[in-house]
Amino acid sequence: GRYHVIEGIMSPVNDDYGKKGLVSARHRIAMAKLALETSDWIRVDPWESEQETWTETVKVLRHHYNESLGLLQSKKEFMKNKRPIERSTEDSLSYQHSVLPELKLLCGADFLQTFKTPNLWKEEHIKEIVEKFGLVCISRAGSDPAQYINESDLLTKFQHNIFLVKEWIQNEISATQIRYALCRGLSVKYLVPDSVISYIAHHNIYTEESERKNEGDLLQPLKLHNTTVNPLND
Repeated sequence: GRYHVIEGIMSPVNDDYGKKGLVSARHRIAMAKLALETSDWIRVDPWESEQETWTETVKVLRHHYNESLGLLQSKKEFMKNKRPIERSTEDSLSYQHSVLPELKLLCGADFLQTFKTPNLWKEEHIKEIVEKFGLVCISRAGSDPAQYINESDLLTKFQHNIFLVKEWIQNEISATQIRYALCRGLSVKYLVPDSVISYIAHHNIYTEESERKNEGDLLQPLKLHNTTVNPLND
């Protein structure tokens, strides 16, 4: 009862992120849209994937938050410009007492552990994410989010803005294992929607070759850190 959820945004990462086995964003966006055809509240937003290069998570959050503020302002202007006779009492009250939207980063509980990975995150970005936005962490087998929070002074300070969601029906489906199965020609029916399986087969996406993409490369944030620390690398 604390929040009214307006929507969920799925934001596929940019191709330049450099993760091993990361297929083209155009395919990931198309598959995500197919998977979400039956959802009336989650949408795919291609903005992050369409940038010239990889964009830091906090900047993606800023973008989507500013977009939501813009939509709210447009709605206010629309309500203000309507003739009084067209505005119902309910609309007027809603306009006068509207609250600012909040945007939170949804993740698996193991995501918290990545904050400890050297050079993967900037300390000021972690602070902005947990202080200004907040996290919603879904439990995962083998992960102890409460422990991750307790081991971090920063996360402990803002733990009031980190919501831990206990998944009572455990779902251990792994994207990595699904990709491995596809590479080996095994069936993944009932693990992903049939429309996505058809798309994968039609475009021959997940293969041994695609799984080797970016093999041996550093993730983009780690590359940027190396460049910052040692500018003579080039």
